[in-house]
Amino acid sequence: MTTDPPLQGVLVLEVGAFMAAPFATLQLADLGARVVKIEPPGGGDPTRSAGPFLDGESSPFLRLNRNKESVVLDLKTQRDREAFLALADRADVVVENLRPGAMDRLGLGWAALSARRPELVYASASGWGQDGAASGRAGLDIMAQAASGLMSVTGDPDGDPVKVGVPVCDLVTALYVALAVTAALRERDRSGTGQHIDVSLLESGVSLAVWEAGMYFGDGEVAARRGSAHQRYAPYQAVRTADGHVTVGANTPRLWSALCGALGLTALESDPRFADAPDRLANRTELIERIEEVTTTLGAGEVVAALQNAGVPCAVIAGYDEVFTDPLLDGREFFWDATHPGLGPVRQLGSPMRFSRTPVRRGSAGPPLGSATDDVLAELGRNR
Repeated sequence: MTTDPPLQGVLVLEVGAFMAAPFATLQLADLGARVVKIEPPGGGDPTRSAGPFLDGESSPFLRLNRNKESVVLDLKTQRDREAFLALADRADVVVENLRPGAMDRLGLGWAALSARRPELVYASASGWGQDGAASGRAGLDIMAQAASGLMSVTGDPDGDPVKVGVPVCDLVTALYVALAVTAALRERDRSGTGQHIDVSLLESGVSLAVWEAGMYFGDGEVAARRGSAHQRYAPYQAVRTADGHVTVGANTPRLWSALCGALGLTALESDPRFADAPDRLANRTELIERIEEVTTTLGAGEVVAALQNAGVPCAVIAGYDEVFTDPLLDGREFFWDATHPGLGPVRQLGSPMRFSRTPVRRGSAGPPLGSATDDVLAELGRNR
């Protein structure tokens, strides 16, 4: 017998676009919160215009906004601002990612809403933060990846800087927002008072630089692009095989010895160039060449089988066509089908959060634009 999801009974208002706020509220919705997504008339969240499309509905939107209700309000009009305020008077959380100051100009910012409802938790995601010299600048994920240093360490050593393949600053900002909201709700249980949360794409990106900060603050070394290689360990990267690439990670003495045994490279264990972890890092190029002398004679599956049998972490580099049909993920029931009023079942990525007693919600796909407007306004005693 299951119980309600952890955030059942929490009402969240989202004033979001694209990724950061919607992905944050997706986590809260999966955890059971009721998320009312406030969208402007004339098209709604811009993600709705991103293809591919399924009978006119954006496929990315259907997945990014599952378990939510869509309410269309024109917050530039007095009537709809009053409707939003009526909703906010009942809400536990507001999450927004408009440019700093935009909600204040509408009379819907933290100061205005907390004065009406002191227990409100109000989270703001932005490119550069709610204050400071850059707060008014436009900010998107790729700008944050550039300014945070992430692009300086992503890519091949002799190549151009590249961004991470997914919008990592948007996504990690959203996860920090969701974490901060749950923490603020827990603190509110004790104090009875809400608070304002300020999370920026820039600082979220910088917060990921754990190894790079250790290097710079330790001895002044500035991290550089190393392709797939780790900053401090070797071998810990992708290596070539006869039919592709696999990743290997031998970052302890035991794993190093196991890798050498599995690949018939036991002579490397007595080679002074590879005697310990610092030596292997310093002589990484020669080390990988020796390893690839063996791996390029074998198929990727053979390499992985040999290393897995020896207990060495390894994996074939998979394309998303393989990921989305992975028997391992299917076996754990990671993918699931959400309901949609016009499309029927819509395949979803699962939540990685697994609870033993209060499972995450598996409900509806991203809603049609404005589909909950009338019902939500009726709850407030209002109509169009």
